[in-house]
Amino acid sequence: MNASSCCDPPVIMYQQSSGSDLNASCDLLASNCSWTAVDRTPQLPTFSTAAKVRVIVTFILCGISSLCNLAVLWAASGHRRKSHVRVLIVNLTAADLLVTLIVMPVDAAWNITVQWLAGDLACRFLMFLKLLAMYSCAFVTVVISLDRQSAILNPLLISMAPKRNRIMLMTAWTMSALLSVPQMFIFHNVTITYPANFTQCTTRGSFNTHWQETAYNMFTFSWLFLLPLAIMIICYTRIFIHISKQMIKKNESSDEPHLRCSKNNIPKARMKTLKMSVVIVVSFIVCWTPYYLLGLWYWFFPDDLEGKVSHSLTHILFIFGLFNTCLDPIIYGLFTVRFNRRQRNDYSRATIMSGLDANKVTGESVKYALAALPSKGGSAEGEQDSNSGHSEQKSTNSSL
Repeated sequence: MNASSCCDPPVIMYQQSSGSDLNASCDLLASNCSWTAVDRTPQLPTFSTAAKVRVIVTFILCGISSLCNLAVLWAASGHRRKSHVRVLIVNLTAADLLVTLIVMPVDAAWNITVQWLAGDLACRFLMFLKLLAMYSCAFVTVVISLDRQSAILNPLLISMAPKRNRIMLMTAWTMSALLSVPQMFIFHNVTITYPANFTQCTTRGSFNTHWQETAYNMFTFSWLFLLPLAIMIICYTRIFIHISKQMIKKNESSDEPHLRCSKNNIPKARMKTLKMSVVIVVSFIVCWTPYYLLGLWYWFFPDDLEGKVSHSLTHILFIFGLFNTCLDPIIYGLFTVRFNRRQRNDYSRATIMSGLDANKVTGESVKYALAALPSKGGSAEGEQDSNSGHSEQKSTNSSL
């Protein structure tokens, strides 16, 4: 899964009559896109109708994703108290912005120009940045899963969460950069002169045999998708088992306190964050799994794929994967707004209840004070205390 697995340039690739191809301008899935030739004449790629639709949709997604993710950053910067969960969301937003501002525009421009026009240095550097963006999205999502696992399974260690998350985030970004470095060495410009001058950013010539290229693709695919997916599944499976045990214990002992806790004795704020992270992880898996599965099919059974899967489907699946960058800030916004509204309602309800309790206490204290007054010569003073008690109650009510 070289450039192909993280950037998805034009789906059409040039193939010479000998059967060799100028790979990597093909789809994100494959570095060797197979083509047909008419009368053994090489066919240069064109800006097809499917590619035009893809460019339009990509630019629309780029605009939506930019606005949504920048809004999340603006909202997060407005909070004086930086919770460790908000720091995780900011890092995920930064990773989504990398995909939005690098992968999407380059993909759209590459589809428009068909060939690579930015030079060899830009070819190497942009392929590095594209894979870095994809790795960072996957790894930060893994960090969120690990943080939720620790918060649910080890709630007493919550004070260590900021430091632990800082270390995990630094590791995630560092690994993303290191694993993307090979892109700068295997990608380069290749130019042909027949049937016309045509330059492409490709991996052609970087691998001696096909199995070496497949091995590199599988290595990248494992780190980019399989390993993060396995960690996420393990984390949320452990969380589900823990919550199930808590619910069983809750049913067995009904005398446990219910204050500000959900049905399984996990604080509501923590449950809200858990639900949000689950939705983020599920959206990542749902958006990218179809595209990666198609990539696996191509790498191991390229002959079976040829002629059975249209280039339009590959366009659709890649755009569906990019849609994940728009979903993350929307999910965060929906959960945050809903939770803040619930918090305000709970606070208002608690304020009203506390006010009613205060009125009750004030009325009872006045009643006891009147009962304690002497029966003779004390009626005027008792009336004065009673009036003061009523005025105090009125002032308390007005303060609500």
